[in-house]
Amino acid sequence: MDFCDEKSMISQRFRGFLPVVIDVETGGFNSQTDAVLEIAATFLRMDDSGQLEPDETVSYNVEPFEGANLEPAALEFTGIDPHNPLRQAQKEVTVMGELMKRIRQQVKASGCTRAVLVGHNAHFDLGFVLAAIERSSIKRNPFHPFSVMDTASLSGLAYGHTVLARACQLADIDFDNNEAHSAAYDALKTAELFCQIVNRWQQLGGWRWP
Repeated sequence: MDFCDEKSMISQRFRGFLPVVIDVETGGFNSQTDAVLEIAATFLRMDDSGQLEPDETVSYNVEPFEGANLEPAALEFTGIDPHNPLRQAQKEVTVMGELMKRIRQQVKASGCTRAVLVGHNAHFDLGFVLAAIERSSIKRNPFHPFSVMDTASLSGLAYGHTVLARACQLADIDFDNNEAHSAAYDALKTAELFCQIVNRWQQLGGWRWP
Protein backbone atom coordinates (compact mmCIF):
# COMPACT_ATOMS: atom_id res chain seq x y z
CA MET A 1 0.00 0.00 0.00
CA ASP A 2 1.20 3.51 -0.80
CA PHE A 3 0.92 5.24 2.56
CA CYS A 4 0.72 8.99 2.90
CA ASP A 5 3.10 10.80 5.25
CA GLU A 6 2.95 10.18 8.99
CA LYS A 7 1.23 13.50 9.73
CA SER A 8 -1.82 12.81 7.59
CA MET A 9 -1.81 9.11 8.53
CA ILE A 10 -2.52 9.68 12.21
CA SER A 11 -4.91 12.49 11.37
CA GLN A 12 -6.87 10.28 8.96
CA ARG A 13 -6.89 7.36 11.36
CA PHE A 14 -8.64 9.34 14.12
CA ARG A 15 -10.68 11.85 12.11
CA GLY A 16 -8.38 14.78 12.77
CA PHE A 17 -7.95 13.99 16.47
CA LEU A 18 -4.56 13.26 18.02
CA PRO A 19 -4.80 10.60 20.75
CA VAL A 20 -2.67 11.58 23.76
CA VAL A 21 -2.41 9.11 26.63
CA ILE A 22 -2.79 10.76 30.04
CA ASP A 23 -2.50 9.38 33.55
CA VAL A 24 -3.00 11.33 36.76
CA GLU A 25 -2.26 10.31 40.33
CA THR A 26 -4.38 12.25 42.76
CA GLY A 27 -5.23 12.94 46.38
CA GLY A 28 -8.75 11.57 46.01
CA PHE A 29 -11.64 11.04 43.62
CA ASN A 30 -13.13 14.54 43.45
CA SER A 31 -11.57 16.52 40.62
CA GLN A 32 -12.86 19.82 41.99
CA THR A 33 -11.47 19.50 45.51
CA ASP A 34 -8.68 16.89 45.47
CA ALA A 35 -5.08 17.49 44.42
CA VAL A 36 -3.33 16.37 41.26
CA LEU A 37 -0.03 14.93 42.54
CA GLU A 38 1.44 13.45 39.35
CA ILE A 39 0.55 13.79 35.69
CA ALA A 40 2.11 12.10 32.67
CA ALA A 41 1.47 12.13 28.94
CA THR A 42 2.61 9.54 26.42
CA PHE A 43 2.57 10.73 22.82
CA LEU A 44 1.92 8.32 19.96
CA ARG A 45 3.24 8.02 16.42
CA MET A 46 2.69 5.85 13.38
CA ASP A 47 5.47 3.88 11.74
CA ASP A 48 5.91 3.56 7.98
CA SER A 49 3.47 0.66 7.79
CA GLY A 50 0.67 2.52 9.58
CA GLN A 51 1.13 0.79 12.94
CA LEU A 52 0.50 2.93 16.01
CA GLU A 53 3.23 2.93 18.67
CA PRO A 54 4.18 4.84 21.84
CA ASP A 55 6.65 7.66 21.40
CA GLU A 56 7.84 10.08 24.10
CA THR A 57 6.53 10.13 27.70
CA VAL A 58 6.70 13.32 29.77
CA SER A 59 5.83 13.38 33.47
CA TYR A 60 5.61 15.88 36.30
CA ASN A 61 5.31 15.84 40.07
CA VAL A 62 2.76 18.45 41.10
CA GLU A 63 2.39 20.53 44.25
CA PRO A 64 -1.14 20.34 45.70
CA PHE A 65 -3.00 23.54 44.86
CA GLU A 66 -3.85 25.88 47.73
CA GLY A 67 -6.67 24.41 49.81
CA ALA A 68 -6.54 21.04 48.04
CA ASN A 69 -7.94 18.01 49.80
CA LEU A 70 -5.65 15.01 50.38
CA GLU A 71 -7.43 11.81 51.30
CA PRO A 72 -5.23 9.53 53.47
CA ALA A 73 -6.60 6.42 51.73
CA ALA A 74 -5.63 7.81 48.33
CA LEU A 75 -2.09 8.60 49.49
CA GLU A 76 -1.74 5.14 50.97
CA PHE A 77 -2.93 3.60 47.70
CA THR A 78 -0.48 5.53 45.50
CA GLY A 79 2.38 5.63 48.01
CA ILE A 80 2.93 9.32 47.25
CA ASP A 81 4.14 11.68 49.99
CA PRO A 82 3.06 15.09 48.65
CA HIS A 83 5.39 16.92 51.02
CA ASN A 84 8.57 14.98 50.25
CA PRO A 85 11.09 17.54 48.93
CA LEU A 86 12.78 14.83 46.84
CA ARG A 87 9.75 14.87 44.55
CA GLN A 88 10.88 18.29 43.28
CA ALA A 89 7.23 19.05 42.61
CA GLN A 90 6.24 22.09 40.56
CA LYS A 91 3.22 24.34 40.95
CA GLU A 92 0.14 23.10 39.16
CA VAL A 93 -0.15 26.25 37.03
CA THR A 94 3.44 25.78 35.80
CA VAL A 95 2.96 22.09 35.02
CA MET A 96 -0.34 22.52 33.21
CA GLY A 97 0.93 25.48 31.19
CA GLU A 98 3.99 23.56 30.01
CA LEU A 99 2.14 20.31 29.33
CA MET A 100 -0.72 21.92 27.41
CA LYS A 101 1.82 23.83 25.29
CA ARG A 102 3.60 20.58 24.42
CA ILE A 103 0.33 18.91 23.50
CA ARG A 104 -0.69 21.83 21.27
CA GLN A 105 2.68 21.55 19.52
CA GLN A 106 2.13 17.82 18.97
CA VAL A 107 -1.36 18.44 17.59
CA LYS A 108 -0.01 20.96 15.09
CA ALA A 109 2.98 18.80 14.11
CA SER A 110 0.75 15.78 13.45
CA GLY A 111 -1.61 17.67 11.17
CA CYS A 112 -4.51 17.21 13.59
CA THR A 113 -7.03 19.77 14.79
CA ARG A 114 -7.45 18.71 18.42
CA ALA A 115 -6.23 16.24 21.01
CA VAL A 116 -8.41 13.53 22.47
CA LEU A 117 -7.52 12.04 25.85
CA VAL A 118 -6.74 8.33 26.00
CA GLY A 119 -6.79 6.87 29.49
CA HIS A 120 -7.66 3.86 31.57
CA ASN A 121 -11.02 4.90 33.00
CA ALA A 122 -10.41 8.00 30.93
CA HIS A 123 -13.19 10.22 32.26
CA PHE A 124 -11.49 10.14 35.67
CA ASP A 125 -8.30 11.57 34.14
CA LEU A 126 -10.18 14.02 31.93
CA GLY A 127 -12.08 15.40 34.92
CA PHE A 128 -8.86 16.17 36.79
CA VAL A 129 -7.17 17.59 33.68
CA LEU A 130 -10.09 19.93 32.95
CA ALA A 131 -10.26 21.06 36.59
CA ALA A 132 -6.53 21.78 36.66
CA ILE A 133 -6.76 23.67 33.36
CA GLU A 134 -9.56 25.81 34.79
CA ARG A 135 -7.65 26.52 38.01
CA SER A 136 -4.62 27.47 35.92
CA SER A 137 -6.69 29.85 33.74
CA ILE A 138 -5.45 28.21 30.54
CA LYS A 139 -7.44 29.59 27.63
CA ARG A 140 -6.21 27.27 24.86
CA ASN A 141 -7.20 23.81 26.01
CA PRO A 142 -6.06 21.31 23.34
CA PHE A 143 -8.36 18.51 24.53
CA HIS A 144 -11.86 17.71 23.37
CA PRO A 145 -14.08 18.70 26.31
CA PHE A 146 -15.92 15.39 26.65
CA SER A 147 -14.85 12.77 24.09
CA VAL A 148 -12.24 10.24 25.25
CA MET A 149 -10.81 6.88 24.22
CA ASP A 150 -11.07 4.60 27.23
CA THR A 151 -8.78 1.57 27.40
CA ALA A 152 -10.81 0.05 30.24
CA SER A 153 -13.75 -0.28 27.85
CA LEU A 154 -11.56 -1.28 24.91
CA SER A 155 -9.72 -3.96 26.89
CA GLY A 156 -13.03 -5.29 28.19
CA LEU A 157 -14.06 -5.77 24.58
CA ALA A 158 -10.71 -7.10 23.35
CA TYR A 159 -9.55 -9.20 26.31
CA GLY A 160 -12.55 -9.61 28.60
CA HIS A 161 -10.91 -7.70 31.46
CA THR A 162 -10.96 -4.05 32.51
CA VAL A 163 -8.19 -3.84 35.14
CA LEU A 164 -5.04 -2.37 33.58
CA ALA A 165 -2.57 -4.89 35.03
CA ARG A 166 -4.65 -7.90 34.04
CA ALA A 167 -5.48 -6.51 30.59
CA CYS A 168 -1.78 -6.00 29.93
CA GLN A 169 -1.03 -9.56 30.99
CA LEU A 170 -3.71 -10.90 28.65
CA ALA A 171 -2.26 -8.77 25.86
CA ASP A 172 1.27 -10.12 26.56
CA ILE A 173 2.47 -6.69 27.69
CA ASP A 174 4.97 -6.71 30.55
CA PHE A 175 3.50 -5.14 33.69
CA ASP A 176 5.34 -4.62 36.99
CA ASN A 177 2.96 -4.09 39.90
CA ASN A 178 5.80 -2.49 41.86
CA GLU A 179 5.92 0.29 39.26
CA ALA A 180 2.15 0.74 39.04
CA HIS A 181 0.45 3.91 40.30
CA SER A 182 3.28 6.01 38.97
CA ALA A 183 1.76 8.35 36.38
CA ALA A 184 4.64 7.85 33.94
CA TYR A 185 4.50 4.04 34.15
CA ASP A 186 0.72 3.80 33.94
CA ALA A 187 0.60 6.22 30.99
CA LEU A 188 3.17 4.15 29.10
CA LYS A 189 1.40 0.86 29.78
CA THR A 190 -1.95 2.38 28.83
CA ALA A 191 -0.34 3.59 25.60
CA GLU A 192 1.06 0.13 24.81
CA LEU A 193 -2.35 -1.42 25.45
CA PHE A 194 -4.16 1.15 23.32
CA CYS A 195 -1.73 0.74 20.43
CA GLN A 196 -2.02 -3.03 20.51
CA ILE A 197 -5.82 -2.93 20.40
CA VAL A 198 -5.87 -0.37 17.58
CA ASN A 199 -3.30 -2.29 15.54
CA ARG A 200 -4.97 -5.64 16.10
CA TRP A 201 -8.34 -4.26 15.04
CA GLN A 202 -6.74 -2.99 11.85
CA GLN A 203 -5.12 -6.38 11.20
CA LEU A 204 -8.53 -8.05 11.57
CA GLY A 205 -9.98 -5.77 8.89
CA GLY A 206 -11.96 -3.52 11.22
CA TRP A 207 -10.20 -0.44 9.83
CA ARG A 208 -9.07 0.11 6.28
CA TRP A 209 -7.02 3.04 5.04
CA PRO A 210 -8.92 5.32 2.64
